[in-house]
Amino acid sequence: MVKEIIINSTASQTRVAITEDSRLVDFFVDHPEKRRMVGNIYYGKIARVLPGIRAAFIDIGLKHDAFLHFSDIGNKLEDMKGVFDDDESDFDDDEPKQNGSDQGEKSVKEKNAPEPKLPPKLSKGDDIVIQIIKEPVKDKGVRVSSSISIPGRFCVLLPFDDKIGVSKKIADYRERRRLRKIARGILPDNCGLIIRTAAKDQEEKTLAGDLKYLVKTWDEIQNKIKSVKPPSMVYADLTTTISVIRDFLTPDVSKIFIDSKKIFKEIRDYIQFIQPELLSKVEFYKNTTPIFEEFKIEEQIKSLMGRRVSLPSGGHIVIEHTEAMVVIDVNSGRYAAKKDQELNSLKTDLEAARETVRQLRLRDIGGLIVVDFIDLEDDKNRKKIYDELKKEFKRDRAKIALLPMTEFGLMQITRERIRENILQSMHDACPCCNGTGLVIKKSNLIHELEEWLKRFQQEGKVKSIIIKLHPSLASELRKGKISTFAKFRFKYMWRMKIEENEKIGLQKFQIINAKTNEDITEEFS
Repeated sequence: MVKEIIINSTASQTRVAITEDSRLVDFFVDHPEKRRMVGNIYYGKIARVLPGIRAAFIDIGLKHDAFLHFSDIGNKLEDMKGVFDDDESDFDDDEPKQNGSDQGEKSVKEKNAPEPKLPPKLSKGDDIVIQIIKEPVKDKGVRVSSSISIPGRFCVLLPFDDKIGVSKKIADYRERRRLRKIARGILPDNCGLIIRTAAKDQEEKTLAGDLKYLVKTWDEIQNKIKSVKPPSMVYADLTTTISVIRDFLTPDVSKIFIDSKKIFKEIRDYIQFIQPELLSKVEFYKNTTPIFEEFKIEEQIKSLMGRRVSLPSGGHIVIEHTEAMVVIDVNSGRYAAKKDQELNSLKTDLEAARETVRQLRLRDIGGLIVVDFIDLEDDKNRKKIYDELKKEFKRDRAKIALLPMTEFGLMQITRERIRENILQSMHDACPCCNGTGLVIKKSNLIHELEEWLKRFQQEGKVKSIIIKLHPSLASELRKGKISTFAKFRFKYMWRMKIEENEKIGLQKFQIINAKTNEDITEEFS
């Protein structure tokens, strides 16, 4: 398998694609107007404590207060409050919950760790150091944790923690024992450490050098906290591009292609610092053909934007986003092989399971996902779909939970949400339909306008009004030998004038008092 990282940078955005045998498996976009926030550390002030929802809101200087759930409060809370005046354990992954790539990371906490029964000692007005673990989504603010972690290339430093963890992806027992022994020898006081997957087969001096850099970073953070007043940002994590290199540049990556001289230099300097032996894998792309076209990435990205995704045997899946969840429907399409219906359905469902996992990862879809598979009669076949999903999800860096298929063919999945998905980050809601995909019929809108006029006739005193409309709706009102607008004028006996305005939405109208130029639309709605 040939694994490559391809980076395309323009004046408006930077895009990073990770491919396996030329097939897109991970995709990241960095917008100048919406920089990555996960991993940033803030010195904030507790704005509100709400025991009823087991959470506190922290003022960190952003538009919305940060959300701190009690389950995201570490055991060493007192060390993280105010100005800064035991055991070994394995972890499920090599990444801290709040750091790593934008794709999301698995928690370093025990999966079944009980939440604290009593509310932590939080008081309004207290100062606290927190770290962002989830980007803001729509009108929700960022989610934060008081458990700080600072990731490096080979290690993750956990201030005020006493645990040592080794990535579960390092399966060899001897290597795990060696790395744990090294960690014990280099670990500073009052800190914990996670050994990442990239540390496999690395020498002690390499790990010690990486840890030394992380300890220096933590010292700088503490010094900054002492010199600023909350709310203030005291640490900014790496950019999306560099963080992808930090987290995804593994030995199986054959090449990194970059079409920007500036980013090429930044990445070379970073790799020179963390692992110079990998410099030969970095290559500046010089061809005139756009890099994403050359590697056939552009056409694969376009498929991410569509609702429908084709399957190899002729079936397809349809991905629908709702407010509460994402729903994926599996359809057999034209596929009808010379086999019985159960085998046809099983084959399509297996293809759909593999493609569903790929699409969730590519589109960075999080939250609750429900997949409606084609009905299967045999329980063994249903379990095959469940096992296939579990196998495919092992390659996903986000935290996953899934339930067995129901008798109705539904599979329920939750996937860790770190930020807005690709569709949300690359699109704005349509100003005409507000993201619904539907607009009110003109006849319905004209009916609403007439209802407004009826209410106005009963309560209003003005006899001269201006009706501001989108040109398409104005044209509909004027249509016919005896137009609807003419009927309105005759019925209500007022002085009415239509004024076309392209800035008014297709689903709105605006009524103006002609004498005072005052908007009276809401007054009689």
